Amino acid sequence: MRVFVRLLSTLLGLAVAAAGGLLAVEVGWHWWRPSDAPLLLPWPQWRDRLAETAWDSTTVMLVAGITAAAGLILLLATVSARKRTVRMTDPATEVSVTTSPRSLARLVGHHVRAADNVSGASVTASAKKVRVRATSRLETENQLRPRLQETVGELLGEVPLAKRPKVSVVVDSPKDRR
Repeated sequence: MRVFVRLLSTLLGLAVAAAGGLLAVEVGWHWWRPSDAPLLLPWPQWRDRLAETAWDSTTVMLVAGITAAAGLILLLATVSARKRTVRMTDPATEVSVTTSPRSLARLVGHHVRAADNVSGASVTASAKKVRVRATSRLETENQLRPRLQETVGELLGEVPLAKRPKVSVVVDSPKDRR
């Protein structure tokens, strides 16, 4: 979601910059040659049309509603794109410690890949759940999964996390396919 908000804010910033550039060009053109027609935008026609429109017209109310809805959607997208962190136990009352889910996943991944008979692993982590997907060519899932679950559980017990996340381990093994 953060990528969406960054992309959207970039596009909105470019649109505002382009509108400002057009405004500057039109104002400069009008100051330089006041009697000539507008350079790029038909702003005199827009000005005349807006002068005829009342504040309580349907068009104004519709544009205001669409603008308010778009603003609310942007606000909700921004709020939901907050940075995800994993809280750790605070070493002192005035100090708070967090880590990123990526760092926690990296730590667990290194630990799982170092385990015996694991040929590869991918790990995703959040504050609530750690998901491990390991591969093994030498052991079946029933042999390796309990050992990896215990290993990851011990590791998470050593890391000073404020809340211990649930652990989910899945093992892919060619021995299970036979």
